[in-house]
Amino acid sequence: MPAELTIVIPARNESQSLPRLLTCLNRQDYPRLPDTRVFVADANSTDGTAEIARTFPAKFPVEVIPGGLPAVGRNQGAHRAATPYVLFLDADVELPDPTLLRRAVAAMRERQLHCVTTNVGCIDGRVSDRLLYGANNFVQRASRWFAPFATGMFMLFDRQKFEWLGGFNEQALYAEDYLLSKQIDCSRFAVIPGTVLTSNRRFQKMGRLQIARMFLNTALHSGDPEYFLRDQGYW
Repeated sequence: MPAELTIVIPARNESQSLPRLLTCLNRQDYPRLPDTRVFVADANSTDGTAEIARTFPAKFPVEVIPGGLPAVGRNQGAHRAATPYVLFLDADVELPDPTLLRRAVAAMRERQLHCVTTNVGCIDGRVSDRLLYGANNFVQRASRWFAPFATGMFMLFDRQKFEWLGGFNEQALYAEDYLLSKQIDCSRFAVIPGTVLTSNRRFQKMGRLQIARMFLNTALHSGDPEYFLRDQGYW
């Protein structure tokens, strides 16, 4: 039976985070995990990220490929996929629920969906960090009925639909995941129960107020793709 899932992880200097993510994937109860290829799209890391990916004792085949900004890395992996579904994960997330992958793929298959995501939580950080992610989850669930969106932390795509949409916009300087998922019809989008955990390092780097402002501006400019081609200081 041919594989049905490919996983793509863009990474740059993720030697601390990537092993935790790969360990979480090892623990998933998805029955076809051994046939699932994982592409780590490495953006010229200098901390051994690529070597860690190549030597990690995974229960699935891992291949390191050239990356770049997240949109570039994700597209590079998706272009190598020949499976019905492609899962995009950020390198600094963890999947605490071992059933998440199996349930997400089952939802795609059984409901003929084009995109599936889940909630986002914070591994550590302040109460304000958890509140910001909680606000994101609330808006994401509320908007799925009229203007769905997902983040690259966990974004499972129907590969044919992904290719039809042209993949991630590599000219976008941020929110390329938001722009792509906004093109999915409400009837083909779902937020499944569960949570992926991520760090608060972006909050620490940019400041919580600035991140909140960017979230708001992202929503306000959702109909203006040119806005996302301008440098907003995200990277």
